Amino acid sequence: MEFRPCIDLHDGKVKQIVGSTLGHTDQEVIENFISNHDSSYYAKMFAKDHLTGGHVIMLGDGNEEAAFAALAAYPQGLQVGGGITTENAKKYIDAGASHVIVTSFIFYDGKLHLDRLKQLVQTIGKEHLVIDLSCRMRDGKWFVVTDKWTKFSDFEVNAESIAYIENFCDELLIHAVDVEGKKGGMQESLVHDLAAWTTIPTTYAGGVRSLDDLKKFKKIANGKLHVTIGSALSIFGGDLPYSDVVNYCKKGGVL
Repeated sequence: MEFRPCIDLHDGKVKQIVGSTLGHTDQEVIENFISNHDSSYYAKMFAKDHLTGGHVIMLGDGNEEAAFAALAAYPQGLQVGGGITTENAKKYIDAGASHVIVTSFIFYDGKLHLDRLKQLVQTIGKEHLVIDLSCRMRDGKWFVVTDKWTKFSDFEVNAESIAYIENFCDELLIHAVDVEGKKGGMQESLVHDLAAWTTIPTTYAGGVRSLDDLKKFKKIANGKLHVTIGSALSIFGGDLPYSDVVNYCKKGGVL
């Protein structure tokens, strides 16, 4: 189990927001935290602590400059997502991203477009691609949601679909959309399912808020999944000390 840090960018600033409030014209974006520091500050912090595989997520337009600043501060240490297409993916790899993260480009109009996925793999290589299967439960099943988590796709996340999608990427990133950013605890059933279904490095995001949660996460996932924590961390205005999380995960889940 590794701790995978995050840098969420919104309007060019480092923020922590409730992701499910994005993309709605009739709903105000809920911001948990707006940092006084720029993206490179956090990138340098993560580099100093030897944390790899962290993700820089561009939430909407106006974030490219901040993303490039983070990559310049920690080359090959970060992954970049948000608006990634075949047209711009290589640009981020060339700028120092270890991987690009993609959802909506390949899950276009509610369906997986295999032609787009294959084109992306051809453009940058499977070894540089992370597929985000962020999902919500509907009728007792997990489904990928796209377009800032506002639309259900018809792609069910299960053992069979994950076995298939793993052929096209190096890692998976999966947000539990209904609990992400709310600091209310993880979606334990999803953690359990992902640990059983995945065979490549997979990072879970959503609701982890304490060391007790981290211990529970490690137990449910049997140490198999990586974890990211955002709003609950002290560096993003939360109560969970960043250093405690780093130390806990570095020691293999031993306090």
